[in-house]
Amino acid sequence: MWGHGGTYQTWTDHLARWSRGEQVDGRGLPALERGDYHQDTWVRLTDQLTRALSTRLQGWADDLTRALNAEQDEFAAARALVQARSGLHAVRALAGHPSLTPELRTRLIKIVDGQIADLQRQLETQLDRLGRTGADPRWIEARRRTLRDNPLTGGAAPGAPEAPQPWAYDPTATPRRRIVTD
Repeated sequence: MWGHGGTYQTWTDHLARWSRGEQVDGRGLPALERGDYHQDTWVRLTDQLTRALSTRLQGWADDLTRALNAEQDEFAAARALVQARSGLHAVRALAGHPSLTPELRTRLIKIVDGQIADLQRQLETQLDRLGRTGADPRWIEARRRTLRDNPLTGGAAPGAPEAPQPWAYDPTATPRRRIVTD
């Protein structure tokens, strides 16, 4: 009778569930050490990691593209871009998981950040193509400005508090007392 597959099985089960979008807690994942595995096993495990990240990123990109295509005004498009950044926290958290080796963490974060930057470029390139088809140039420039003012790469690191927005306030809060000086 076979027992549990150990660290490898724990990670592969987690990755399979995580890539499907299930809410899984990765805090208890065991540390991975390259020397604990045969070279072929290590390659399979890193392939599973990159495949899981790629699957989640592709689903995220598809959702973002659908949301942007559905929005007609730039305020709603900007909101979709900002909200989409929150979906990247889970992806970057897995890529930078503390149980991964430092080399693997660095490589995975570089891959994820590269794919995010690539999607940003693709969205802007898509606007260039629309311009050649005769779409309204004012709409194209407005959307380009929205994309550049709300970059996908502009989100806070996972777990870090987002910087307060200067325009954000609580309308139900008691107003501060004004002091007028001459």
